[in-house]
Amino acid sequence: MANPWTGKGNPYTRQEVRDRLQKVIDQKKAIIAAGAGTGISAKFIEKGGADLIIIYNSGRFRMSGHGSTAGLMAYGDANAVAMEIGEFEVLPVVEDIPVICGVHGSDPRRRIWHHLLKVKEMGFSGINNFPTHCIVDGHFRQVLEETGMGFDKEVEMVRIASKMDLFSIVYVAKPEEAVQMAEAGADAIITHVGTTVGGSIGVTGASCTMDDAIERTNSIIGAAKKVNPKIFFLAHGGPINTPDDVRVILDKTNAHGFVGASSLERMGVEKSLTDLTREFKSLTI
Repeated sequence: MANPWTGKGNPYTRQEVRDRLQKVIDQKKAIIAAGAGTGISAKFIEKGGADLIIIYNSGRFRMSGHGSTAGLMAYGDANAVAMEIGEFEVLPVVEDIPVICGVHGSDPRRRIWHHLLKVKEMGFSGINNFPTHCIVDGHFRQVLEETGMGFDKEVEMVRIASKMDLFSIVYVAKPEEAVQMAEAGADAIITHVGTTVGGSIGVTGASCTMDDAIERTNSIIGAAKKVNPKIFFLAHGGPINTPDDVRVILDKTNAHGFVGASSLERMGVEKSLTDLTREFKSLTI
């Protein structure tokens, strides 16, 4: 069943989201999840046929012309921003596909179970662990872990979400993190291999090679599959940017699909607006 009040659209149950994704795989098609930071992005991402829409706080920064990494910084309340985008922009315009809420699970100011209840009440069909500390490393990562703001908080969030019948699609950067999330009941795992390359604010030297991305993706998938072979696996980040890049990943890994945030939302806007403006400017009197 879909929405019990309208008969259509969000919220979907955890199993309903899983069934929709399994149907895509059964049709030998790739699962495509897309980040949406604005309502108009969500509206036309759905029109393009995406299978999931994920709302990240970083989407607001991305669509304001800043790097997505701003979503990891103390530039606002990540959980409040994602909820606001969902309530006033995305959920009102998405007609059918499941909408997932990015949740900053390690926020020490919140009772995460309480926030997840609000996420569910808002009409989201699932949660994603963003901002995520899995993509933080080095000394700062150690400080976060030792001061009670580590990745384990994100794992606990997924464990609670599973009890609440919320679908969970989560980022991991290492095989051991994939194992933790699989054991906590994650429905889908995204292999995060780094910040997306390309465009006006993508990284260059801070990314890995495609060979590295393939190796890391396979190692993460292999580790999680030992815990639960029924998990959906999607790739994200680094050199995996265009449809051709995703084709390589699908051919050389066991990934079921791709999550595009900058790759879909930002790249689409950058190119289309630039080309359309140039077309107008080519007119003569």
